[in-house]
Amino acid sequence: MSAGPVGDPGLQPERTSLAWRRTLLALVVADLLIWRSWALSGTRTAAPAAGTGGPDYLGICALTAMAATVVLCLCVLARGRELRRSTAAPAAALLRWAAGAVVVLAGSAVAAVALGH
Repeated sequence: MSAGPVGDPGLQPERTSLAWRRTLLALVVADLLIWRSWALSGTRTAAPAAGTGGPDYLGICALTAMAATVVLCLCVLARGRELRRSTAAPAAALLRWAAGAVVVLAGSAVAAVALGH
């Protein structure tokens, strides 16, 4: 008696990969909205007097969101490679990185909304 196929020949890996990509697309849109908010806030405020400029918190939010989006993009690419090889569960480290990046991106979005008004 021979063992059955190891991988799933169905469409489940492809659907999973597409779901990861859709999630990334939604998060990229959130990232772009943060960048837009930052760009618009720069055009609304007058230039500060010399020596009074503090940190640009909205800019920090935008950079943090971009970094989180890059980490998520790398997670999506890694998971896509894993799905092409096998249908095994994702590595715990990959899920931790993805979850951390989503939390950071959500925090950046909330902070950007709070700072933008």
